[in-house]
Amino acid sequence: MRIMNRDEFLKRSGETLEEIYAMLAKLPVIRLKDLQGKQTAIVIIDMVNGFAREGALRSPRVEGLIPEIAGLLKACNELQVAKLAFADCHTKASPEFDAYPAHCMIGTSEGEIVDELKEIGGYTLIPKNSTNGFLEEEFQKWLKENEHINTFIVTGDCTDICIQQFAITLKTWFNMQNKKARVIIPVNAVETYDFGLHNGDLMNVSALYNMMINGIEVVKGVK
Repeated sequence: MRIMNRDEFLKRSGETLEEIYAMLAKLPVIRLKDLQGKQTAIVIIDMVNGFAREGALRSPRVEGLIPEIAGLLKACNELQVAKLAFADCHTKASPEFDAYPAHCMIGTSEGEIVDELKEIGGYTLIPKNSTNGFLEEEFQKWLKENEHINTFIVTGDCTDICIQQFAITLKTWFNMQNKKARVIIPVNAVETYDFGLHNGDLMNVSALYNMMINGIEVVKGVK
């Protein structure tokens, strides 16, 4: 692989990001009522206190998602849309702590869904011990029990980690079986964090584009 020089890299990267940003700005808003309610599920990933309000990995960007997801969750209740909520939940033995600070320990408030969403309720709660909730046995069981569901609206955090891993794995799982499925990411209902080189805006744009080229339906919002 040829390693381009710094100026060439920055020029080409800047041009590419401008094109991706322009593409994202033109995304459509889709209407929840246009989806088949009984064949649709909303998936809320890691809207827990440990990412929104307290602990080593809390982020105000994640906390800012709460009103949007709460509104969408209420609308889903009216249309008989199935609801799932993943909650990061670890023990001290978690190898994930080699990559991230200790967070969302089992039995602590960090692992609890934020109050605003908990009050709305109506969701199946699935604790997860890795960044990819698709791998959890409880989710695999849920998939088998809900084979009629083929449309998934995925919300929460983090766009470039848990959201991206779950959405792409889910989509490719359906592809493997030659089954049509819509995996929808509303840009206004997903977020990531800022920390050092982890530029939240850049990581969001990169992850959204990566999901798009993997068959994920990225939209401006779901109303």
